[in-house]
Amino acid sequence: MSWLPFGFFATAMLYASVGFGGGSTYNALLALAGTDFRALPILSLSCNILVVSGSCIRFARAGQVPWRHALMLALIAAPLAFLGGLTPIKEKAFLLTLGASLIFAGLALLLPRAPERQREATPMAKWMPLAAAPLGYLAGLVGIGGGIFLAPLLHLTRWNTARRIAATTSLFILINSLTGLAGQLIKAGPERFGQTLSSGVLLLLAVVIGGQIGSVLALRILPERIIRWLTAALTIWAGSQLLLR
Repeated sequence: MSWLPFGFFATAMLYASVGFGGGSTYNALLALAGTDFRALPILSLSCNILVVSGSCIRFARAGQVPWRHALMLALIAAPLAFLGGLTPIKEKAFLLTLGASLIFAGLALLLPRAPERQREATPMAKWMPLAAAPLGYLAGLVGIGGGIFLAPLLHLTRWNTARRIAATTSLFILINSLTGLAGQLIKAGPERFGQTLSSGVLLLLAVVIGGQIGSVLALRILPERIIRWLTAALTIWAGSQLLLR
């Protein structure tokens, strides 16, 4: 368990630099460390909230959030994220779903993106609200924000500019994580919920530091494409380890 804070720090730094929270990989790291699977969504969603809150504030101050469309996606997904957080799930099904989700997410990160100059949306862009609903449920069920799945879809359909898609993804993750965590609180009960957060204080602190460094400095050191490849490699590796076990 001594390596977990460092793993969480690196994950937060990488994911924050491309506009994500890292919940999927936090879950995988906790599972590989042998943590009780019932605690995984509570810790990973809490870490998500800490990482993407700063990103949301920065994007809002920069005027990059397309509020009407971004809120529509997030508010469609939010009730289903709450429902996913309430849904009981057995350990084997949880880990299989999480492992498969990680591999899919890692592959999605490798999909090519249209050049920034190609801003005209494809006909499929108007159907993105329909995609938000199942992503919200998955987010609450396994303790992720869902943004790692949403962002590639938005890029493929040229839904908006890259920076506005990152802003939308951050808001989507934040709202889904909040509602998913509320569902986990009701399912786990206040006592277990509080104990889980107390046991993860070092992890929460690690993602706060890593997220700040990632969102402010990482893109100035490495190109975004390289960071996405590193993030994809970490995500696919973690998912593969879960499925192999």
